[in-house]
Amino acid sequence: MKHVLQTGCLALGILCFLYYIGITAYAGVRTSFSWLWVLAGFFFLLLWRLQIRAAANPEIAALRYAVRGLFVLLIVAVAVIVLVGSRIVAAMHAQPEAGLDYVIVLGAQVRGELPSRALRRRLDRAAEYARENPDTRLILSGGQGPDEGISEAECMRRYLTEKGIEEGRLLLEDKSTSTRENLEFSAQFLDPRTARVGVLTNNFHVYRAMMLARSQGYAHISGIPALADPGMQPHNVLREICGVLAEWAVDAL
Repeated sequence: MKHVLQTGCLALGILCFLYYIGITAYAGVRTSFSWLWVLAGFFFLLLWRLQIRAAANPEIAALRYAVRGLFVLLIVAVAVIVLVGSRIVAAMHAQPEAGLDYVIVLGAQVRGELPSRALRRRLDRAAEYARENPDTRLILSGGQGPDEGISEAECMRRYLTEKGIEEGRLLLEDKSTSTRENLEFSAQFLDPRTARVGVLTNNFHVYRAMMLARSQGYAHISGIPALADPGMQPHNVLREICGVLAEWAVDAL
């Protein structure tokens, strides 16, 4: 059993480093929270090494306690990941309500003046929903970052009008810099207590967006998941787990 645990920790450590290399090669070294995989890799390799040392030096109690402590930490982390991750995964398959009054399309990174892959997926889903529900208005929410040539809202407007969505159906909110602000600033266009509102974002982000919307008083809220890159999903879900835990901590203070 000890050898199985040692081999498992070594394999998981190597896999974490390989996955880090893969996601940074695909999405860039500036991918947010990519360092979590490096940290996880070091954790598993440390646990692997400590197990070997503890087996070779059974008389050193500190090594045994260190191994047990790290395994307890690992069990707690896995429990949290399962608890929060299951909610995120469930929300990824949400079925949006038809005929909503408004859909808030959350912004994502703009590269120069063009949408990133994540933003294109959101916009393609927004265009699809808009065609299926011609009376729904779209609130395009996203400000302009320091490395973006135009605001995310403006980028979304250009993309959707090119897709044939009437400009009169588009409302621009171009000041927000976070999901919390997306929802807060978008409320200027509607009454959150009475309007039937959809929040459209990549599927892994739906749970946290819905959670924030409810905390801000959106009474009739529906999640609209857009696709995401399959290879990035483990990273996306892990990052969202951290985001949900951070929001819970903020609400608890």
